[in-house]
Formats: sequence, structure tokens, C-alpha cells
Amino acid sequence: MLVRIVKLTFKVENISSFEQIFEETNPFIRNFEGCEFLEAYQEKDNPKVFFTYSHWKDETALNNYRNSDFFKSVWSKTKVLFDAKPEAWSVRKVVGC
Repeated sequence: MLVRIVKLTFKVENISSFEQIFEETNPFIRNFEGCEFLEAYQEKDNPKVFFTYSHWKDETALNNYRNSDFFKSVWSKTKVLFDAKPEAWSVRKVVGC
């Protein structure tokens, strides 16, 4: 399993637009082949900052999603809302910590 964490910082006036995009698209992302889990979080003290947290079967599944027409469509709508460059990490879960 691969865990993907993405930090997204939006312009204040674009927060509701991102929330709407995420609400509309997350069922499709969750049902994308290889996606096992998806959630979004908003930073408590800085509402401009969101994190998406997803589990993927493996790196191939994540890359298939990232190369899909669906992702390209969602990303093109999302990236214009940013206030800072997004950051992303692919991590593995360490059991027992």
C-alpha cells in the first residue's frame, strides 16, 4: 500500500470553490481502480491549507490515476485556485508506531 499526502494552499476567496470540487469529485476518486481510501483535512489554525490523504494499492495505481483524463480535468480546475505551490509526499505506513 502507498499513502499519498498532498498539501494544498488556496487563496481565501477560493476555499469554497475547492470544497465544492472535492465534494463533487471524491466519489469518483474513491472508486478509481486502486484507490482504497480518501479524505481531506483543513488546517485548524490556517483555513487556507488543506491536506488530501489517500491510500493506493501501489505506485502503479497512483500513477494510473495521475495520468488519467479525469485527474487532468480535476487538476486543471483546482490548480488555478492555489495561493502556493502544492507539496506532495508518497509514504509507507509504519506498523507499530
